[in-house]
Amino acid sequence: MPTTALRDMYTVDADGHVMEPADLWLRYLEPEYRDRALQIQVDADGLESLYGEGKPMRLMRGTLGALGGIEAKDAAARQAFQTPGARTYAEGCPPGGYDPRARLAVMDSEGIDAALLYPTIGICWEGSVDDPALATAYTRAYNRWIVDFCSADRRRLVPVAHITLLDPDGAVREAKRARDAGCAAVYLSPDLPARRGRMFDDPLFARFFATLEDLEMPLSFHVVARENPLFAPWSLAAGSGDGVFSFAFLAIDVMAAFTSMMTRGMFEKHPRLRCAVLEAGSNWITAWLGRLDHKYEMGGFPSPLKLLPSEYFRRQCVISAEPDEALTGPVLEYLGEDLMVWSSDYPHIDASFGVVDEIRSRLAGLPESAQRKVLGENAARFYELSTQEP
Repeated sequence: MPTTALRDMYTVDADGHVMEPADLWLRYLEPEYRDRALQIQVDADGLESLYGEGKPMRLMRGTLGALGGIEAKDAAARQAFQTPGARTYAEGCPPGGYDPRARLAVMDSEGIDAALLYPTIGICWEGSVDDPALATAYTRAYNRWIVDFCSADRRRLVPVAHITLLDPDGAVREAKRARDAGCAAVYLSPDLPARRGRMFDDPLFARFFATLEDLEMPLSFHVVARENPLFAPWSLAAGSGDGVFSFAFLAIDVMAAFTSMMTRGMFEKHPRLRCAVLEAGSNWITAWLGRLDHKYEMGGFPSPLKLLPSEYFRRQCVISAEPDEALTGPVLEYLGEDLMVWSSDYPHIDASFGVVDEIRSRLAGLPESAQRKVLGENAARFYELSTQEP
């Protein structure tokens, strides 16, 4: 029975994840790149590491299982995933992360009609790979795989292409190829090292963003894991890690990338470009847009903007609410019901089950039109999804 019959309202998870098979790049890379394939290997100390360009990355050495871990039952189980050597990447992967039929079963049980799917290993390696052609080959291999994964049900499983800007010309070619293959949107790392410190308005990227406009292909910013986080000196002060700080501040990269896109005039230069702000929460957005509007209206600052920042946001953006946010209802009333989607983050360690009921509880009391839009209609419109049964 379709989940719409069970839940009444069409429901779209705007940010779900897959757990890529560890041999994905060995299978999907072109032969000339396979000796430098992304892969998981065990080092001399018996700890798993992610390898790129044929060399190990320091990131999450021994704790790759924490990239998944949604089935951890309690805090002790979650801690085990973050203890080096205690859990493997495979042990953190529920079947719904890598098996499309299992994923559809999870979506049925959760009451989700469609899910936009993002990478997991793919949010870890940019900034650690220097070869532009290899970086594009990594994304091309992943994009081929995710299209194959979603072929199990192209209406409900929606592929999002991973694109790297390390190779601007390759980014243009891969966006076109991925769109032709059926990808609904593009994921870009918000991280400056992923594009060698270049800002989005760098002339090298102009053709890429114009291409996204022509393809009518939205872009999404999403949190990333990286070896040298921007706020590492804070979280590692006095020689001990601060996991709560580190997890919370993953959102800052997304907020910074979105704000930079806005203030550097990218929405002015590319008025048909659509942008989704993901996994940074949503309850901050009204205060932030108000602050941006105020600074712009004060005048005297160099700016390429011709509209208020909030006007560009309303014209071209959506933001994703997380189910546990307390003020989603009031924020939506202020922001407007057309500008918010929601996400599960399945199957990551800080995600949970029962998320559709939770997000619906946050929207309770709002008009039915607002609930319908946030639960699914906004995402369907923004990503041009088919809501019809085949």
